[in-house]
Amino acid sequence: MPWLLALSAVMANKHKKGFSLALFTLSPHPGPGPVPRAEAPAEAAMRLIQNMCTIAEYPAPGSVAAADCCLGAAGRRLVKIAVVGASGVGKTALVVRFLTKRFIGDYERNAGNLYTRQVQIEGETLAIQVQDTPGIQVHENGLSCTEQLNRCIRWADAVVIVFSITDYKSYELTGPLHQHVQQLHPGTRLPVVVVANKADLLHIRQVDPQLGLQLASMLGCSFYEVSVSENDNDVYSAFHVLCKEVSHKQQPSGTPEKRRTSLIPRPKSPNMQDLKRRFKQALSAKVRTVTSV
Repeated sequence: MPWLLALSAVMANKHKKGFSLALFTLSPHPGPGPVPRAEAPAEAAMRLIQNMCTIAEYPAPGSVAAADCCLGAAGRRLVKIAVVGASGVGKTALVVRFLTKRFIGDYERNAGNLYTRQVQIEGETLAIQVQDTPGIQVHENGLSCTEQLNRCIRWADAVVIVFSITDYKSYELTGPLHQHVQQLHPGTRLPVVVVANKADLLHIRQVDPQLGLQLASMLGCSFYEVSVSENDNDVYSAFHVLCKEVSHKQQPSGTPEKRRTSLIPRPKSPNMQDLKRRFKQALSAKVRTVTSV
């Protein structure tokens, strides 16, 4: 098939250039936004190679599955994080760095993909979903937030607001964007981390580190100045802080989560129980046959 040949060619080319490929899967729907246009097979193959991570399926907002998404795969608690900010600040690079510990300089224009991984927080394995979002535009009347972006923010348990130290306008966007995020979650204070990216580009810095720290402190957020291209430790720390805060909010007050889950066994799949029963029956029959002979 032509698309298989295209995928093989892309993979061969990546190996020649020294790239290492990670295991990935693709779901029919990239995130809580609208279904994107259909891609040509070769284009889809290239996207798979470039993403280099798992793209998870997310149930449509308002569905029964979406209402019951506090648990991820294998009954693990699910933490949903949206990454927002202006165009060109490095949101996709930040997400991929967190997921794969790799940095790739060039990406296709962001279509709003949803990624997933598992992390250990205080001895518990959590399922993490990270929603990448298109860049936010600023007009004279304020922020220009699409309904797709608003759905992503409403969906999230926590938000990472990213600006670039080389773009002062992206820094100025942080305060209004934080206010917009909180307005979409009335009655609760959503955990937010502010990340200043491109810390390696000191020669074209427009935002002083103290400005970012002061703004984050005023907003009541943790602050990290990172270089996604050079280091993954601070990137991981930013996501780790959010996961930890969400995990504490999800845990019922006064109920030790580890103890409670250890006392209540996870329900087994009826299909799996049936397969085990049939296997035991077949094994017993085989033993009886051998004994009789």
